[in-house]
Order: sequence, then C-alpha cells, then structure tokens
Amino acid sequence: MKVLVIGGGAREHALCRSLSLDPDVTALHCAPGNAGIAEVAELHPVDQLDGAAVAALATRLGADLVVVGPEAPLVAGVADAVRAAGIPAFGPSREAAELEGSKAFAKDVMAGAGVPTARSYVCTTPEEIDEALDAFGAPYVVKDDGLAAGKGVVVTEDVEQARAHALACDRVVIEEYLDGPEVSLFAITDGTTVLPLQPAQDFKRALDGDQGPNTGGMGAYSPLPWADPRLVEEVLATVLQPTVDELRRRGTPFSGLLYAGLAITGRGVRVIEFNARFGDPETQVVLARLRTPLAGVLLRAADGTLADQPPLRWSDEAAVTVVVASHNYPGTPRTGDPVEGLAEVAEKDAPHAYVLHAGTRRDGDAVVSAGGRVLSVTATGSDLTEARERAYAAVGRIRLDGSQHRTDIAEKAAKDARG
Repeated sequence: MKVLVIGGGAREHALCRSLSLDPDVTALHCAPGNAGIAEVAELHPVDQLDGAAVAALATRLGADLVVVGPEAPLVAGVADAVRAAGIPAFGPSREAAELEGSKAFAKDVMAGAGVPTARSYVCTTPEEIDEALDAFGAPYVVKDDGLAAGKGVVVTEDVEQARAHALACDRVVIEEYLDGPEVSLFAITDGTTVLPLQPAQDFKRALDGDQGPNTGGMGAYSPLPWADPRLVEEVLATVLQPTVDELRRRGTPFSGLLYAGLAITGRGVRVIEFNARFGDPETQVVLARLRTPLAGVLLRAADGTLADQPPLRWSDEAAVTVVVASHNYPGTPRTGDPVEGLAEVAEKDAPHAYVLHAGTRRDGDAVVSAGGRVLSVTATGSDLTEARERAYAAVGRIRLDGSQHRTDIAEKAAKDARG
C-alpha cells in the first residue's frame, strides 16, 4: 500500500511513524512534512488547502490511501477532491468537517442527536454577548465559532477578558462552564461503524499547575488509570454513535476520525467539543500504545468496510508526551533557533523514548525551530511513572534556546495510580 499523509506537525509525524512500522505500507509520502518526518517518509511540497493540488500529487504518486491530518484542509474540502480523483481518503467531507469548523453547527448536531453537552448561546452582537455572559456567570467560557488552531477558547473569571475575546470574534459560542476532569476520546468511523480508540488526557494551559494561556496542547498521557473502565463503552453509546448516525441522517455522513473532547462532570459525561481529525498531542500517546497495524484500519474507514475490522490490539504500557515549545509560545513564537540533542535521544533513549517533530525545518545540516510547538517527546513505560521518567530524561537532552515545557505532565495521574 502506498500512503500519502497531508500535514507537517507532530500529529502527522506520529501517523507517519506508525504507518512506517506497518508491514503493508510499501511506500510512505508526506506533504509538506517536516525535518523529522523526512526520516520515515518522502516529502513533497504542496499547498495543503488546495484540494486539486493534493489530488494531483496523490495521483502522480499512485497513492492507495491519502490521510488528511490537520483540520484546515478538511474544512477546505481536500478529502472531497481526493475522493473525486478516485483515491480513498481518510478524513471527512467539507460538509461533515463543519462539526469542527463551526461550534454552532456542532451544537445543532448534538441537539439533534440527543448528545449531552453544555448549555450555550450563539452570539453575533454585543447585546447578545452581554446577555449570555450575564446568564451563565463566572467562570466564563467563550469560543470562537470558527477554526482557531486550538487557541480560540477563553475560560476566565474576568468578565472583561471574556467580553473582549467575544467581541474579537465574528460569531461566538458562549456556554456554561463544565466542571470535572477532561478526557479526549478518538473514534475511527466509516460513517456507519464507529471504532473507539483508547482515551487520553491532554494539558491545554501553557504553564505548570494549569496556569497561563490556552495553547494547542502542552502534553498528554494514556491510559487514564482514574477513569471508569466503562467510560469508552458509555461514550460510544451516548456520544459517538448517535453523532455519526445524526450526520448520516442529515445526508452528510462523517467518515474519518471523530474526536470527542469530554468533561466528566458531577452530572455525567458532557461533550466540550468535537474535532474532525486526530488531536495533537493526544495522537502521539494513543498511537504509541496501538499494536494493530494502522494503514488497514484507516483504509477500511475510507472505503466503508470498517465493520470487517477485527478488534484493535493495545499495549498494556503507558505513554506520556511532553511538548517542547519555542520562546513566547502561544504568543508570536521565535523561530530559526537550532535544535540540538536529537541524536543523543535516539542513541540513549530509544526505543522507549523518541522525538516527534512539530515545528521544525532543515537549515543545511541543522534542524531549526519553525513554529510554536517544536517537538513532542514521547515515551512508553510499564506505568505512567516510568513513562514520565523516560520522557523527561529525553527532554533533558534537548537544547533549544529559550524553549519552554511543562514539568507536570501526567504527574498527578501517576501519583494517584501509585496510591
């Protein structure tokens, strides 16, 4: 099988790493990729948002499967263009990807499917914004209706900060605050059959102790030793399957990766948000534990035969990812700084720990930073404590001027699991 992955972040590096280990994959391509992906896949330049260009590249390469990683190409209809060229694509249509592209659309689908979520208002005027903020009170949850690369949400006790964020958006969803721990649950679907993966938890705030601004994610871990063993079963029955059924009923079937961001509240599971693709950095830890070869599962989702997929096999090990971000992230990041220590990690920490590249590029013989989140250092271990130790040992070998990372990824879960 020849596979083309679209994207150039750590999520795509994780996907390419898993696909490169799949014996059925005979050729692996990525466009545009990054410095790390180049070690496992052949890179090609492409405008990720240009469906015709992506379809032409897939045709030229003779791809048997195209995997669209990021949300923006999906919302732009890139998967549709690939399918129109007669090539199976893993990723929802433009219409179905509105589940992530518009928070208001997602709320409407959840209402139709009877999926439990936070009460909310969709606001377009200053008057509506003030009414909604008054109705819910603090803490205020304000979400840009459109795509914002994981940084469109503000959760704050400060009404003026909440109002300022809301006024900066064309259309905004203001909703009640959901208490309780958050869980990310991915499911692969062909539009009918829904195959849930193992749950993970990510860390959105920039600083230790969940302080600082929201980011695209500073780390993640899996499994969740504190979660109810029946959680996946419950979410499949009450959230994932009803959502897929509702989208099919509306004539916009969703095939690809459905990501449910969940809050485990005192009143039960509630959906915080849906995404239409693998989440970053949760993908890094979920795929680290997946033992079933990946390509065949994605192809079955793309060609509508997921019901034939045998049960997925999972490692009993734990996985932890720590994101190394550039100076000033999530503000305007500093780029072009050399990244050192990567060979040291490969030599001393493999196979238990490895580096997945996010915002990197080659500059001659050097790897330099090229984005806000630069690397995802991922490690596995017999439990979360061992996985954490291995991840942070590897992080300690990496040198990137002005870089930042959280030191408490999976710390509480590891302590609680030890009792």
